[in-house]
Amino acid sequence: MVDLILRSGMLPSDNQTSAPKLDIAVDDGYIVGIGDLEQDCQQDIDARGLQVLPGMIDTHVHFNDPGRATWEGIATGSRAFASGGGTLYGDMPLNASPPTLDAASFAAKLAVAQRDSVTDFAFWGGLTPTNLEHLEDLADCGVFAFKAFMSNSGMDDFQAADDTTLYEGMLTAAKLNLPVAVHAESDALTAHLSQQMTATGKLSSKDYAASRPVFAEVEAIRRAISLAEATGCRLHIVHVSSGTGVLEVARARARGIDITCETCAHYLHFTEEDLFNFGAIFKCAPPLRSEVEQQRLWQCIREGQIDFVTSDHSPSSLDLKDKPNFFEVWGGIAGVEATLLVMLNGMTEHHLSTEDIAKLTASHAAARFGFKDKGRLEVGAHADIALVDLVDETARQPEELLSRHKYSPYTTSYTQPLKGCIISTFVRGQRVFHEGEIVDGVRGQLIRPS
Repeated sequence: MVDLILRSGMLPSDNQTSAPKLDIAVDDGYIVGIGDLEQDCQQDIDARGLQVLPGMIDTHVHFNDPGRATWEGIATGSRAFASGGGTLYGDMPLNASPPTLDAASFAAKLAVAQRDSVTDFAFWGGLTPTNLEHLEDLADCGVFAFKAFMSNSGMDDFQAADDTTLYEGMLTAAKLNLPVAVHAESDALTAHLSQQMTATGKLSSKDYAASRPVFAEVEAIRRAISLAEATGCRLHIVHVSSGTGVLEVARARARGIDITCETCAHYLHFTEEDLFNFGAIFKCAPPLRSEVEQQRLWQCIREGQIDFVTSDHSPSSLDLKDKPNFFEVWGGIAGVEATLLVMLNGMTEHHLSTEDIAKLTASHAAARFGFKDKGRLEVGAHADIALVDLVDETARQPEELLSRHKYSPYTTSYTQPLKGCIISTFVRGQRVFHEGEIVDGVRGQLIRPS
């Protein structure tokens, strides 16, 4: 007798037309059998016609708790994440207040997550000029990596890391065997270009995009690579927005540097034309790029040069989006509910398989950050599972979002509907989301790196 069996769902495969349709047995939170199973179970769920995927691991979200839950919050953010097929998120050290820079701020965030999160969670620690002496304490608490900004973060309590800070922080991180991730944009270049624009009254979305060009991203990536090479630090580049930036990562990897990178669903689904047409809802940093750079990103995904895809979910209240000066608009895209569907929608056009999607949205992130038992549909792994109807064409309406603020560029207000629908999400064998509703009573756990 096992707790649960999912019957006859389609498992990830290199060939969708011959995808195996097998049962998955779950007991005590773990997958205990895969195949044509005849054993008894407490709960039997028919998954025929549904795609079975490992629950999404999104290592780049800003739920802003504690301190700024009015922007999102772990309670609403984790529920929105579950509705998108997510089972484990990595919450960034900002924009919480206080940011996660020491043991006390880690404990404050942990208390909120243990109370409010309906999915499993992991935490980043910050790397700033003010907390280098706290990195070891954060590692002891259980952070899975450190995050630094190479440009202005937009938050006064989370300072950008200059080269000296990055060098010293990377030395410590290397000793702790934890990766350092960087927001790679040149602060000198972006600050100079932004000042030039605003001083001459150039305040539009096009001016904002021009102030953060691709070469500002590429320059910072190159500098981060040099510092990682000098220190022996494991390096991760977050939200790479350009194929040109990914190629810098690929060249470093070919030289033997331990480096990975991610891109985000919005860079794959939208272009700068959407930013220019619709404005604040589409603002992010780095900004959305040209269709040429977008196609280069997809090519890099096909060639295995991008390790995984995240949401960089960073919403705010709408008043922070309503500014006449586009440089003053809060930059952050609300996308945690759509990332998995964006990738599934891109499969056919960009020649990917469901096995590719499972790697890009779950298993590669788990491997990079040491999330043992996560991200795999295998016996012995946690039963973190998403059931997806790939053919559903129901358009998502803003009022159906589970995020705190009912706006997203992925809703029908701005874009063609995403095909497909998340039917159910299971966290360690417990169904947390089903057919548009959160299932009460499930609480997530802190996942530490192995």
